[in-house]
Amino acid sequence: MTLLVTGIGELTTLDEARTSGTDPLGLLADAAVVVEDDGAVAWVGAASDAPAADEVLDVDGRAVLPAFVDSHTHLVFAGDRAAEFEARMAGTPYDGGGIATTVAATAAAGDDELRALLAVRVAELRAQGTGAVEIKSGYGLDLAAETRLLRLAAEVTDEVTFLGAHVVPPAYAGRREEYVALVTGPMLAAATPYARWADVFCEPGSAHAFDGDESRTVLEAARDAGLGLRVHGGQLGPGPGVRLAVELGAAAVDHCTYLTDADVDALAGSDTVATLLPGVEFSTRSPYPDARGLLDAGVSIAVATDCNPGTCSSSSMPFVIALAVREMGLTPAEAVRAATLGGATALRRPDLGRVTVGARPGLTVLDAPSYRHLAYRPGVPLARTLSATLPALPGGRS
Repeated sequence: MTLLVTGIGELTTLDEARTSGTDPLGLLADAAVVVEDDGAVAWVGAASDAPAADEVLDVDGRAVLPAFVDSHTHLVFAGDRAAEFEARMAGTPYDGGGIATTVAATAAAGDDELRALLAVRVAELRAQGTGAVEIKSGYGLDLAAETRLLRLAAEVTDEVTFLGAHVVPPAYAGRREEYVALVTGPMLAAATPYARWADVFCEPGSAHAFDGDESRTVLEAARDAGLGLRVHGGQLGPGPGVRLAVELGAAAVDHCTYLTDADVDALAGSDTVATLLPGVEFSTRSPYPDARGLLDAGVSIAVATDCNPGTCSSSSMPFVIALAVREMGLTPAEAVRAATLGGATALRRPDLGRVTVGARPGLTVLDAPSYRHLAYRPGVPLARTLSATLPALPGGRS
């Protein structure tokens, strides 16, 4: 079975053969796309030249994009931390300590409850145009609990990240070396059947997170176990996370709120993507990263939600795009590129983030004539995936 999506007023392709300095999105007007029943794109071009297909969907002049790629989330959890958010809005700074609250609530929830909560969150993502999602563990912090969260995440996405090194749990206060040994030994061994990636919260200034030496130990063990690497770095202050990520060949270093000139230079000379999470800055009253400066320096960037109960309880990539434009100096086109192709690059998934023959990006349709409306009309529910029409979304098993 094939599906012809036609009547596309503006198609964002992100096809390298179509992009240019004046058109970073590779736009096509009056376009059409043919999709195979496995989700692969079979044809892209002018609607007037479209081949026949088994089914036809006319989007009546709307804009269509590759589905957003949310490359940083923490979706498997129970409970909320709305009171913590309220306190931050009144001036209490974020230091990572509230993670323990979520760990306790998650431990009290059964598999079926967590599975139901996860399904609701994934549906919420897709209702706002997201087609592929990365999901981290990190709200377990012991062997059985971390394994459970990874197993549940793997039920809905192929992009699963082991984050046993989220924070040092209170039970290991004063015994940090023992916890690092647990993460790099039994936890890592249990994670490898489910996870594609490993991550670490590298923040030497935090009593809860991991310093540079501890982070290196975690990342090198994960790399030796065959997992790809990701790093939380530069969220609370400057530190070694960015340069460690670049040195070890991590696919992405995320947050990048506080960067030194040396960090920027290291990123610019590497294949490591700087994943920016402006919803976190919005929710913590932190300064926004200088996305404009990063792009101008030649750094590859992505934007993602970091949807989690503590520092950004939003699953909306359109909201992130609007923040990236308003607060981080990106043009609407640059923000859309970072939310699609940027996220795909951060996950090292060339089949996502672009509408090209052979790719499986999923498609997002806007109730608007142009991608520009994502930043122009913040908070308005314009974006939705075509998941009701297309087969399985890439990056997942639904």
